[in-house]
Amino acid sequence: MSALPFLLLIVATIAGYVLNRLAARTVRDRGQRLHSMTSYHGLFSALLVLVPVLTVILLWLVLQGPFIDRTVMGNLPQGALDGLDSGGTQLVLAEIKSLSQGQVFGTPEDWKLAAADHYNALHARADWLMVATVAVLSLIIILFARSRVSAEFRARQGVEGIVKGLMIFCSTVAIFTTVGIVLSLSYETLRFLDRVPLTEFLFGANWEPQIPLREDQIAAEGAFGWLPVILGTIVITVVALVVAVPIGLFSAIYLNEFAPRRLRTMIKPVLEILAGVPTVVYGFFAILVVAPAIRSFGQSIGVDVAPNTALAAGGVMGIMLIPFISSFADDALSAVPHSLRDGALGLGATRGEMMTTVLFPAALPGIVGGVLLAVSRAIGETMIVVMAAGLIAKMTINPLDSVTTVTVQIVTLLIGDTSFDNPKTLAAFALGMMLFLVTLMINILALRIVRKYREAYD
Repeated sequence: MSALPFLLLIVATIAGYVLNRLAARTVRDRGQRLHSMTSYHGLFSALLVLVPVLTVILLWLVLQGPFIDRTVMGNLPQGALDGLDSGGTQLVLAEIKSLSQGQVFGTPEDWKLAAADHYNALHARADWLMVATVAVLSLIIILFARSRVSAEFRARQGVEGIVKGLMIFCSTVAIFTTVGIVLSLSYETLRFLDRVPLTEFLFGANWEPQIPLREDQIAAEGAFGWLPVILGTIVITVVALVVAVPIGLFSAIYLNEFAPRRLRTMIKPVLEILAGVPTVVYGFFAILVVAPAIRSFGQSIGVDVAPNTALAAGGVMGIMLIPFISSFADDALSAVPHSLRDGALGLGATRGEMMTTVLFPAALPGIVGGVLLAVSRAIGETMIVVMAAGLIAKMTINPLDSVTTVTVQIVTLLIGDTSFDNPKTLAAFALGMMLFLVTLMINILALRIVRKYREAYD
């Protein structure tokens, strides 16, 4: 039933486009000169239907559930919820929803069955009311858009105004989303720092976010020094870049300048397929193939290798980053004007000399920016590290040892039933804030490098 309003919206949008375009064509066939093309008249009607009606549908779906839940719970028999806290009330509501879907466990009370029937009736009524609202609103807008068709109507400006409004709205949403993320992280981080000193968090060498559950439990008070966590993140990121940067750059240089056109058209799509592989697949590859191979090789030469190593996680992460670096480098090299290439070759330089002395330096800002963005991606990776590197935070730079990262610890701290009133859980927000600041600085550095060394060509 929820798909019917969207289907009506699609039909109304297409109908509005067709009707307005035919009407504009009719005006033009009568010999009148239109201010805008007929397609703009159709787009004006289509957008005028699509934007407000889609907004109404989305708002309706968001508000319908809470309204029905509150109505059903408000119509329960008197005394049905006596003695229940918020958790118990939510359990009763969940049971009523299960009964409404036909999932009956045991012998429920009669008032719960009646509430389930009321819940289904309200949902059916709300669904049909939404369908009627969408149909009536779409019809009114289509008729209004049809009445605007004339030779003098500036349909193109109307379409551009609607598109401009959508862009401004999307930009505003992105800005406020970022502000909301920063404010929520800041608030929870300040709550964490009320319980753990800032100096301990920034300069502590131990990360053991455990808190005692009982007064006699020997769980200490927890250690919340983030240095082992960020050190593990740096080790894995460095290993990933050691693998990704040379392979990505050399592959981009070869494909851009030296590879035959037919070979480039074959290899480049295959290389970019790596960017679409889910990270969990890379994690399986790391834990089932790469990590055992590293352990076997280490045993053959007498080197102790941990079951989960930073080398395995970082190496596979480097494979994941190759398409990003290669794509950025290839785009940067392609942006250099061909006149520079031809000039260098015309002066007698070989293709290798032209690449190293002219092309690569000119494309360096874009290449560096792509590498720094790959660093941000490596720092934020979670699944590969969870599966291949481990969960234990250690103050070590040995890539053959087990380490952990910031993102892994955030996931670990927030798994399961958590209450946001203890240092263990709030530590995840403090780590998130530090990760946000680190990636922000990396992105700012990338932008500054690109702007400072960017070359402008005529």
